[in-house]
Amino acid sequence: MDFEITRDVRNELLKRRELEFTLTFDGPTPSRKSIQEKLAALQNKNENLLVLDLERTRFGKMELFGRARIYDDEETKKGTEREYLLKRGEPKAESEA
Repeated sequence: MDFEITRDVRNELLKRRELEFTLTFDGPTPSRKSIQEKLAALQNKNENLLVLDLERTRFGKMELFGRARIYDDEETKKGTEREYLLKRGEPKAESEA
């Protein structure tokens, strides 16, 4: 997986960094969790403060275009982000059978 950051803007009002990136990969499309972990490691931030918003792939290409936001703290993240985006990155709970 190779990341290319195409846009990196600091939003002081919402206390976050807004990134747009292009990800080049081999094989199947990487999972949201693996993208989140790798991007957080590249930016030297905690992966819990990173939210992936948009991921688009092009047919026949091994490229993914995406947007991410990196917050300064957990409180700002929970107060700003939409609930479904916060739940989207979490692992699913196992059901009792």
